[in-house]
Amino acid sequence: MIKTPAALSRRLVYPLQERLLGRPTFAMLDELEQSQWLSREAIETVQRRRLARLLGIANAHCPWHAERLAAVGLGAVDAATELAPEDLARIPTMDKRDAQLAGERMRWAEVPGGAQPYNTGGSSGTPLRFVFGRARQAADAAGRMRARRWWGVEVGDPEVYLWGAPVELSRTDHVKQLRDRLLNQLVLDAFAMSTANMDRYLGALERFDPACIYGYASSLALLAEHARARRRIPRLRALRVVCATGEPLYPHQRDIIRDVFGVPVANEFGSRDIGFTAHQTPAGQLLLLSEGLILEVLDDAGRAVAPGEAGEAVITGLCSEAQPFIRYRTGDRVRLSTEPCRAGRGLHVIDAVLGRSTDFVVKPDGTVMHALAVIYILRAVEGVAEFKVIQHALDVVEVQLVTNARWREASRQTILAAFAERLGATVRVDIEQVAAIAPEASGKHRYVVSRVSPPLGGAEEKEESSR
Repeated sequence: MIKTPAALSRRLVYPLQERLLGRPTFAMLDELEQSQWLSREAIETVQRRRLARLLGIANAHCPWHAERLAAVGLGAVDAATELAPEDLARIPTMDKRDAQLAGERMRWAEVPGGAQPYNTGGSSGTPLRFVFGRARQAADAAGRMRARRWWGVEVGDPEVYLWGAPVELSRTDHVKQLRDRLLNQLVLDAFAMSTANMDRYLGALERFDPACIYGYASSLALLAEHARARRRIPRLRALRVVCATGEPLYPHQRDIIRDVFGVPVANEFGSRDIGFTAHQTPAGQLLLLSEGLILEVLDDAGRAVAPGEAGEAVITGLCSEAQPFIRYRTGDRVRLSTEPCRAGRGLHVIDAVLGRSTDFVVKPDGTVMHALAVIYILRAVEGVAEFKVIQHALDVVEVQLVTNARWREASRQTILAAFAERLGATVRVDIEQVAAIAPEASGKHRYVVSRVSPPLGGAEEKEESSR
């Protein structure tokens, strides 16, 4: 495979793309490289200053937020306001249902640079359509660039993505292929992991010889398991790290990925609605993107818990000006660490991410698909408030839906057609509208449950690890 010289991609191609798209990515990266070494107190001062700016935008441009801020005495806050540390807690929390129903009243219609529509990845089971602007895009990209540098991976170094989001895989025109190649990026489809495709993926990895592999934790583990079963361990001389994202990284998955690819595995924490949130360092700590986010960990009553105690991650996205996410209940359970960054950074340290899980779906022809392949179908349908997909057999799938006032009966056929296209016309899909979706016996909420074991085994171990 032909690759672009890393220096050319780093110094010319990538900066040119960001400049043309109006994203201040590299300016943000420069700031992050400096600010990470500030003290924790100084970083929290930066957070409050950026929070005041965000609340000013919400007061001026987002009626839904403005009403809530006025109700707690923060209706006059703007970028010049000096907030106290306790001011954020005065604001009521919000969740996906709020954003679903508020719609345009939560958005800044004239945000500079425009806003891009997006959907949540579905790990919470409650789909959400939202928008984000250039600042959020740049913050995500700059945060990942800084985190890659912790592992010795520079901007422009070759990277392979084991990925499957439609926005990344639907634009297969020559322009996108050329852009990916110039940026030294190779995308492998995590939604089509058949035996034959995984054989091809291993060959593509060896030819591309990336510095970093990035993908869903379960898909990376499946590919590693396949390589071991085939006794085909890829020789990757340039590889420095494998970055796992999208779901919890269980110990058995980390072990097989590390053993097969021969490098450390770094966990990433984030979501589509909030964006890039935290990344693991070579010292084994998960560091928050503290300059762009405020993370609160709350108990069931909405009270802050002490570091070392588990609670729900409630996040304020300080760069979410196109559609502000202020005290947003993510549904993820986390625990903050009681120790600082071992390398001396002032960034907040997350001790553990405790609460997300997805599964695989298997097509009748044996192709293994990441659960997000079907989640993406449901998250984009207007009126779907919650969902659960259960694969009972290779040719039988049950879809449970909790719908809201935006649901239209015509959406049922839309879902059936999309499932037929994704899984095959021979698969029977039973849609059931229910009043509520109960959690599993374990108490966990699982939104895609497959009772069909994927090839190469490992399903029982994966199930045990997710309890």
